[in-house]
Amino acid sequence: MNQQTGMSQGKKIRVMIVDDSAMVRKVLRDILSTDDEIEVIYTASNPYEARDAMVIQKPDVITLDIEMPKMDGVTFLKKYMRVLPTPTIIISSLAESGKKITIEALEAGAVDIITKPKIGLSDFFDQQVTDIIQRVKSAAKAKVQLPSAHTTNTAPIKSVSLEETTDKVIAIGASTGGVEHLSRIMPLFPATSPGIVIVQHMPEGFTTSFAKRLNELSSMQVKEAQDGDRILPGLVLLAPGGKHHMSVYRSGGQYRVRLQEGEKVSFNRPAVDVLFDSVADAVGKNCSTALMTGMGKDGAKGLLKIRQAGGKTFIQNEATCVIYGMPGEADRLGAALAAVPLLDIPQTLLNAFKN
Repeated sequence: MNQQTGMSQGKKIRVMIVDDSAMVRKVLRDILSTDDEIEVIYTASNPYEARDAMVIQKPDVITLDIEMPKMDGVTFLKKYMRVLPTPTIIISSLAESGKKITIEALEAGAVDIITKPKIGLSDFFDQQVTDIIQRVKSAAKAKVQLPSAHTTNTAPIKSVSLEETTDKVIAIGASTGGVEHLSRIMPLFPATSPGIVIVQHMPEGFTTSFAKRLNELSSMQVKEAQDGDRILPGLVLLAPGGKHHMSVYRSGGQYRVRLQEGEKVSFNRPAVDVLFDSVADAVGKNCSTALMTGMGKDGAKGLLKIRQAGGKTFIQNEATCVIYGMPGEADRLGAALAAVPLLDIPQTLLNAFKN
């Protein structure tokens, strides 16, 4: 195997910072720039930008986040280690000792791991200045190996599932009676709640005003979803009525929504089943879900799929439903962990992430 050794003595350590947070990029640059032996040559907000810069800049050390748009950090690490092996320090809130994704990063060639806290980043970096500088210097001396031609040609790169992602998703489906019931429960979600995606059966043109109404009532921001919107804490995305289905997909370490035209599903567009199926595939155990009042069966099979994928699934109980059709069908399929009274739904969905 070929090897890339640490940098020659007497030269500055040329560092590239890859992180989607502008604040983290700036803080790391400021920290590393305080040392005369280190030079930050480039900062990138996503792996695609970093990939192009790496070919030109050829850094001695890379600091790399895991959760980023377009491609997650571990998948990116696996890709460039095959063609341009570079000592890499993972700096991420996902990078905790013993976690599956941490082991995967080390197996892919990372030489060190620094765990960012989920809150209090500024204080953390202030306290870790000396440690971060020393770890970059140590990484610069590391020897990283270029895989053999046999390994490169035969071992496929698999995307990291990011099952331990810090992003969480709440998905809600409703139909008949849902407009009034959503108006009652959305004010009960704290402003810091995980991102919420909602399909409420409504005709085209009505969801815009309904989203504005929910936004007035809620601590969270509520808006009619647009294609590509990122699902973020404190944000509620309501599927537009009429022409499009709404689904969730993963872009790197982020969850986003996709709006696509299509035939009606279960006599509806948007359909709850389309949303729930995509949540099962893209989010899995990182979601909690509620199927609320409504006529018909839309959402029942999708809820079952989410439960089978490890997500937490609930239905509105019969006593508080206007029509128990959709929740009742989900109950018949064994799709729900529990049936919950209307006003208990928000706290139940939030508590699911704690358990």
